[in-house]
Amino acid sequence: MSEYKSGDRIILHIDVNSAFLSWEAVYRLQHGATLDLREVPSVVGGDEESRHGIVLAKSIPAKKYGIQTGEVLWQARSKCPDLIIVPPDYSLYMQCSTALNDLLYEYSPILERYSIDEYFLDITGTLALRKQSPVDIAREIADRVKTVLGFTVNIGISSNKLLAKIASDFEKPDKVHTLFPDEIPEKLWVLPVRDLFMVGRRTAPRLYRLNIFSVGQLAHADPQFLRAHFKSFGNLLWQYANGIDNSPVNPSRPPAKGVGNSTTTPFNVDNEKEALLFLLSLVETASSRLRAARLLAQVVSVSIRKTDLTFFSHQRKLLTPTDNTESLFKAARSLFRELWDGAPLRHLGVSFSSLCNDRFYQTSIFEDERIYRKKSLDSSIDAIRLNYGKASVVRGSFINSGIPPLTGGVIDDYPGMRSLL
Repeated sequence: MSEYKSGDRIILHIDVNSAFLSWEAVYRLQHGATLDLREVPSVVGGDEESRHGIVLAKSIPAKKYGIQTGEVLWQARSKCPDLIIVPPDYSLYMQCSTALNDLLYEYSPILERYSIDEYFLDITGTLALRKQSPVDIAREIADRVKTVLGFTVNIGISSNKLLAKIASDFEKPDKVHTLFPDEIPEKLWVLPVRDLFMVGRRTAPRLYRLNIFSVGQLAHADPQFLRAHFKSFGNLLWQYANGIDNSPVNPSRPPAKGVGNSTTTPFNVDNEKEALLFLLSLVETASSRLRAARLLAQVVSVSIRKTDLTFFSHQRKLLTPTDNTESLFKAARSLFRELWDGAPLRHLGVSFSSLCNDRFYQTSIFEDERIYRKKSLDSSIDAIRLNYGKASVVRGSFINSGIPPLTGGVIDDYPGMRSLL
């Protein structure tokens, strides 16, 4: 293992192991379950009996059956007939992500949330205050996450974000790895070129045709040769193969672009009552995610797809930003009534955008104390559902309707790395 040199920038990349599945497992164990989903073939996915359902996360035992993230559930079950499938709970996942965020912030304020389950942490300044090595700090963080939060993480350590991220993808789970510049020949260049960040399914075959099969071969290729075949992307590939990245850890990440939620209905919807129940179910889920992320939305969008696959959408800007379920549903309901002509529907969606932090926003002179009572009610319901399950608080309109009170799960919360992208 390379020795840390005083004066080097030290970046950690923290990646939750099988995040959605781990968070589901921990939550269930904390609420009385005896089966640990992480120890049996299991996946987080949609509803097998409806017309939507893919594998969002898988356990290590499920991976041994060849189950892959992104494949449809019926294919996954054909590989493992005893596979356990649980539905996603994005509100819970945001809560877990925020708890991890708060723990990491104790080690450095230079913290960047790359995605819901990945963080970059610049501990360069922390090292000057602690008599610990980067590896010791990383192991302390990993141990605290396991002890305090109940799940495991992989942590990669390096002098830049790129190498730290690559290091965290080495052997899993619950591991700490380094990948400093002097370790590149023995740890990075030996990897298949398809494992390099930014080398996707389309790029890898093109590199193979150029007789480039390892990261080392790519690193030693002529940059002009790569530019001739990949244009400016060739420069980026060459830099990444050589571990070059100067992007900073940005603690002021841009807010979520939007929070969206959609569902393909298990049956064709041809009456307004059922359509509005599906819409309310979507708004319930998406608005709880807004609150978990401490965000307010000022633009509401509704989309519908008919059985003939024609697609329509409308949006509206609210007077003031909000995370209140009732207010967001009223806007969504109005938009839906403008959109729908009564033809049977097979898909509905709702999304919230123009987001801002819930601690700083411009209030309206038309707001009254009722909005604060509504916010308090929403917060109470969120807390009860988190502690006792989603079915612990259900609106009366859903009882005996055959429509789930919380539906969907398309999350748009975090854009990808920028310069690193």
